[in-house]
Amino acid sequence: MATTITVLSQKGGTGKTTTVRTLTEATPTITEVLAGTAKIKDADHGGIIPANLSLAEAELMLGGKMGRELTLKKALRDVKGSYDMILIDCPPALGLLTVNALVASDYALLSAEAQYFALQGIEQALEVIELARENLNPDLQLLAIVLNIADMRTRHSREAFDSLRQHFGDKLVDTVIRQSIAYAESAERALSILEYRPDLGEDYLNVAGELLKRLGMKDERKRLKALRKAPEPKDD
Repeated sequence: MATTITVLSQKGGTGKTTTVRTLTEATPTITEVLAGTAKIKDADHGGIIPANLSLAEAELMLGGKMGRELTLKKALRDVKGSYDMILIDCPPALGLLTVNALVASDYALLSAEAQYFALQGIEQALEVIELARENLNPDLQLLAIVLNIADMRTRHSREAFDSLRQHFGDKLVDTVIRQSIAYAESAERALSILEYRPDLGEDYLNVAGELLKRLGMKDERKRLKALRKAPEPKDD
Protein backbone atom coordinates (compact mmCIF):
# COMPACT_ATOMS: atom_id res chain seq x y z
CA MET A 1 0.00 0.00 0.00
CA ALA A 2 1.43 3.34 -1.07
CA THR A 3 2.41 6.05 1.39
CA THR A 4 0.65 9.20 0.16
CA ILE A 5 2.17 12.66 0.68
CA THR A 6 0.61 16.02 -0.16
CA VAL A 7 3.00 18.85 -1.09
CA LEU A 8 1.39 22.20 -0.35
CA SER A 9 1.91 25.90 0.20
CA GLN A 10 -0.34 28.92 0.53
CA LYS A 11 1.24 30.69 -2.46
CA GLY A 12 2.78 30.08 -5.83
CA GLY A 13 6.47 30.15 -6.64
CA THR A 14 7.70 28.12 -3.69
CA GLY A 15 8.91 25.13 -5.72
CA LYS A 16 6.01 22.73 -5.16
CA THR A 17 5.66 21.62 -8.75
CA THR A 18 9.40 21.35 -9.28
CA THR A 19 9.47 19.18 -6.19
CA VAL A 20 6.79 16.87 -7.55
CA ARG A 21 7.30 17.33 -11.33
CA THR A 22 4.06 17.30 -13.33
CA LEU A 23 3.05 16.85 -16.93
CA THR A 24 0.71 19.32 -18.71
CA GLU A 25 -0.45 17.82 -22.06
CA ALA A 26 -1.36 14.17 -21.52
CA THR A 27 -5.03 13.21 -21.22
CA PRO A 28 -7.09 12.27 -19.34
CA THR A 29 -5.97 14.37 -16.38
CA ILE A 30 -6.82 14.61 -12.71
CA THR A 31 -9.68 16.95 -13.67
CA GLU A 32 -11.51 14.15 -15.45
CA VAL A 33 -10.84 11.84 -12.51
CA LEU A 34 -12.35 14.32 -10.03
CA ALA A 35 -15.31 14.87 -12.36
CA GLY A 36 -15.93 11.13 -12.49
CA THR A 37 -15.53 10.89 -16.27
CA ALA A 38 -12.26 8.93 -16.17
CA LYS A 39 -10.73 6.26 -13.98
CA ILE A 40 -7.50 7.13 -12.22
CA LYS A 41 -5.70 4.21 -13.90
CA ASP A 42 -6.47 5.75 -17.30
CA ALA A 43 -5.04 9.10 -16.15
CA ASP A 44 -1.80 7.49 -14.97
CA HIS A 45 0.81 8.41 -17.58
CA GLY A 46 4.07 6.72 -16.70
CA GLY A 47 3.51 7.13 -12.97
CA ILE A 48 2.31 10.74 -13.25
CA ILE A 49 -1.31 11.92 -13.17
CA PRO A 50 -1.11 15.34 -14.86
CA ALA A 51 -3.11 18.52 -14.47
CA ASN A 52 -3.71 21.46 -16.77
CA LEU A 53 -5.69 24.70 -16.75
CA SER A 54 -8.97 22.80 -16.63
CA LEU A 55 -8.18 21.95 -13.01
CA ALA A 56 -9.24 25.51 -12.15
CA GLU A 57 -12.81 24.44 -12.94
CA ALA A 58 -12.64 21.34 -10.77
CA GLU A 59 -13.08 23.21 -7.50
CA LEU A 60 -16.34 24.74 -8.74
CA MET A 61 -17.50 21.33 -9.91
CA LEU A 62 -16.68 19.73 -6.56
CA GLY A 63 -18.43 22.47 -4.61
CA GLY A 64 -21.88 21.04 -5.24
CA LYS A 65 -20.95 17.38 -4.88
CA MET A 66 -21.89 15.20 -1.92
CA GLY A 67 -18.82 13.98 -0.05
CA ARG A 68 -16.72 16.41 -2.08
CA GLU A 69 -13.77 16.28 0.33
CA LEU A 70 -13.44 12.51 -0.20
CA THR A 71 -13.41 12.50 -4.01
CA LEU A 72 -9.66 12.14 -4.48
CA LYS A 73 -9.29 9.62 -1.66
CA LYS A 74 -11.87 7.35 -3.28
CA ALA A 75 -10.24 7.70 -6.70
CA LEU A 76 -6.78 6.78 -5.41
CA ARG A 77 -7.97 3.46 -4.01
CA ASP A 78 -7.54 1.89 -7.44
CA VAL A 79 -3.80 2.64 -7.64
CA LYS A 80 -2.51 2.71 -4.04
CA GLY A 81 -1.52 -0.95 -4.23
CA SER A 82 0.64 -0.33 -7.30
CA TYR A 83 3.12 2.14 -5.78
CA ASP A 84 5.37 2.52 -2.75
CA MET A 85 4.68 6.26 -2.61
CA ILE A 86 2.24 8.76 -4.10
CA LEU A 87 3.05 12.49 -4.19
CA ILE A 88 0.25 15.01 -4.70
CA ASP A 89 1.06 18.49 -5.99
CA CYS A 90 -1.41 21.13 -4.77
CA PRO A 91 -2.45 24.49 -6.24
CA PRO A 92 -1.14 27.64 -4.50
CA ALA A 93 -4.30 28.04 -2.43
CA LEU A 94 -5.73 26.34 0.64
CA GLY A 95 -9.12 25.52 -0.89
CA LEU A 96 -11.17 22.44 -1.68
CA LEU A 97 -8.59 20.85 -3.98
CA THR A 98 -5.96 21.05 -1.24
CA VAL A 99 -8.42 19.69 1.31
CA ASN A 100 -9.09 16.75 -1.03
CA ALA A 101 -5.36 16.08 -1.20
CA LEU A 102 -4.94 16.21 2.58
CA VAL A 103 -7.89 13.91 3.18
CA ALA A 104 -6.36 11.41 0.74
CA SER A 105 -2.90 11.54 2.32
CA ASP A 106 -0.95 9.99 5.15
CA TYR A 107 1.43 12.94 5.42
CA ALA A 108 1.71 16.62 4.51
CA LEU A 109 4.97 18.12 3.24
CA LEU A 110 5.10 21.92 3.39
CA SER A 111 7.12 23.93 0.88
CA ALA A 112 8.27 27.40 1.97
CA GLU A 113 10.17 30.14 0.19
CA ALA A 114 13.07 31.86 1.95
CA GLN A 115 11.31 35.14 2.61
CA TYR A 116 9.99 37.25 5.45
CA PHE A 117 6.42 35.89 5.32
CA ALA A 118 7.42 32.21 5.18
CA LEU A 119 6.41 31.59 8.80
CA GLN A 120 2.99 33.16 8.30
CA GLY A 121 2.33 31.04 5.22
CA ILE A 122 3.28 27.84 7.00
CA GLU A 123 1.05 28.67 9.94
CA GLN A 124 -1.88 29.17 7.57
CA ALA A 125 -1.19 25.81 5.93
CA LEU A 126 -0.93 24.15 9.33
CA GLU A 127 -4.40 25.45 10.20
CA VAL A 128 -5.83 23.71 7.13
CA ILE A 129 -3.94 20.52 7.98
CA GLU A 130 -5.40 20.60 11.48
CA LEU A 131 -8.93 21.11 10.14
CA ALA A 132 -8.50 18.14 7.81
CA ARG A 133 -7.18 16.05 10.71
CA GLU A 134 -9.96 16.99 13.10
CA ASN A 135 -12.84 16.51 10.70
CA LEU A 136 -11.90 14.06 7.95
CA ASN A 137 -8.48 12.43 8.32
CA PRO A 138 -7.39 11.86 11.93
CA ASP A 139 -4.28 9.93 10.84
CA LEU A 140 -2.82 12.82 8.81
CA GLN A 141 0.65 13.85 10.00
CA LEU A 142 3.02 16.71 9.18
CA LEU A 143 6.02 15.00 7.65
CA ALA A 144 8.36 17.96 7.20
CA ILE A 145 8.92 21.52 5.99
CA VAL A 146 11.29 22.18 3.07
CA LEU A 147 12.87 25.58 2.46
CA ASN A 148 12.84 26.19 -1.29
CA ILE A 149 14.34 28.84 -3.57
CA ALA A 150 16.92 29.97 -1.04
CA ASP A 151 20.23 31.73 -1.44
CA MET A 152 21.94 30.91 1.82
CA ARG A 153 24.69 33.41 1.03
CA THR A 154 22.23 36.16 1.95
CA ARG A 155 21.34 37.11 5.49
CA HIS A 156 17.65 37.18 4.57
CA SER A 157 17.60 33.49 3.61
CA ARG A 158 19.66 32.47 6.63
CA GLU A 159 17.32 34.37 8.94
CA ALA A 160 14.28 32.71 7.30
CA PHE A 161 15.84 29.30 7.89
CA ASP A 162 16.72 30.11 11.49
CA SER A 163 13.19 31.40 12.15
CA LEU A 164 11.63 28.22 10.81
CA ARG A 165 14.06 26.10 12.83
CA GLN A 166 13.20 28.01 15.98
CA HIS A 167 9.46 27.52 15.50
CA PHE A 168 9.35 24.00 14.05
CA GLY A 169 12.53 22.29 15.25
CA ASP A 170 13.39 19.05 13.50
CA LYS A 171 10.28 19.28 11.30
CA LEU A 172 12.42 21.57 9.11
CA VAL A 173 14.49 19.54 6.65
CA ASP A 174 18.21 20.24 6.97
CA THR A 175 18.75 20.41 3.20
CA VAL A 176 17.82 23.71 1.53
CA ILE A 177 16.84 23.83 -2.17
CA ARG A 178 19.17 26.38 -3.74
CA GLN A 179 17.87 29.26 -5.82
CA SER A 180 18.78 29.05 -9.52
CA ILE A 181 17.51 30.12 -12.95
CA ALA A 182 18.19 26.53 -13.99
CA TYR A 183 14.76 25.43 -12.67
CA ALA A 184 12.97 27.69 -15.16
CA GLU A 185 15.35 26.61 -17.90
CA SER A 186 14.73 22.93 -17.22
CA ALA A 187 10.96 23.50 -17.30
CA GLU A 188 11.28 25.23 -20.69
CA ARG A 189 13.16 22.21 -22.00
CA ALA A 190 10.70 19.72 -20.42
CA LEU A 191 13.53 18.17 -18.41
CA SER A 192 13.66 17.40 -14.73
CA ILE A 193 16.32 19.24 -12.77
CA LEU A 194 18.00 15.87 -12.20
CA GLU A 195 18.59 15.61 -15.94
CA TYR A 196 19.31 19.26 -16.69
CA ARG A 197 21.47 20.17 -13.69
CA PRO A 198 22.36 17.06 -11.68
CA ASP A 199 24.46 19.18 -9.32
CA LEU A 200 21.34 21.13 -8.28
CA GLY A 201 19.30 17.95 -8.41
CA GLU A 202 21.52 16.73 -5.60
CA ASP A 203 19.57 19.04 -3.29
CA TYR A 204 16.40 17.12 -4.06
CA LEU A 205 18.15 13.79 -3.62
CA ASN A 206 19.29 14.93 -0.18
CA VAL A 207 15.76 16.06 0.70
CA ALA A 208 14.45 12.71 -0.51
CA GLY A 209 16.99 10.93 1.67
CA GLU A 210 15.90 12.88 4.74
CA LEU A 211 12.21 12.23 4.07
CA LEU A 212 12.71 8.53 3.43
CA LYS A 213 14.66 8.29 6.69
CA ARG A 214 11.74 9.88 8.55
CA LEU A 215 9.40 7.39 6.90
CA GLY A 216 11.62 4.43 7.79
CA MET A 217 11.96 3.41 4.12
CA LYS A 218 15.44 1.86 4.16
CA ASP A 219 15.28 0.07 0.81
CA GLU A 220 14.19 3.23 -0.98
CA ARG A 221 17.06 5.18 0.59
CA LYS A 222 19.50 2.69 -0.91
CA ARG A 223 18.10 3.37 -4.39
CA LEU A 224 19.17 7.01 -4.13
CA LYS A 225 22.84 6.04 -4.28
CA ALA A 226 22.53 5.28 -7.99
CA LEU A 227 21.37 8.85 -8.64
CA ARG A 228 24.17 10.67 -6.84
CA LYS A 229 26.75 10.87 -9.62
CA ALA A 230 26.57 14.53 -10.59
CA PRO A 231 28.66 15.92 -13.49
CA GLU A 232 30.25 19.35 -13.51
CA PRO A 233 27.60 22.11 -13.19
CA LYS A 234 26.63 24.38 -16.08
CA ASP A 235 26.75 28.14 -15.72
CA ASP A 236 23.54 29.79 -14.42
